[in-house]
Amino acid sequence: MTRENTSRPSDLGPLEPGTRQRAQLSIRIADIAWTALSVVAALWAVLATVDAVRGTGSWAYCAVALVLLAVGLTMRIVGIRRRARTGL
Repeated sequence: MTRENTSRPSDLGPLEPGTRQRAQLSIRIADIAWTALSVVAALWAVLATVDAVRGTGSWAYCAVALVLLAVGLTMRIVGIRRRARTGL
């Protein structure tokens, strides 16, 4: 018995500059990066706030953490809207 070697065409094309997959890759990497920043900033903000309330930390660290959290979440939302607008 012989097995036929059938090759199915792949949905993925070459990952070259200017292709749809390359655009999706850069958007996906940006989404992952901004999500990671948001998670780390949220954790930092919570810990800094708890320390500041207990009196062992500084309110400046809390403020910086909240600003970074706001930037991360804003960029995450912008990324989602950009992806929805371009249809990627």
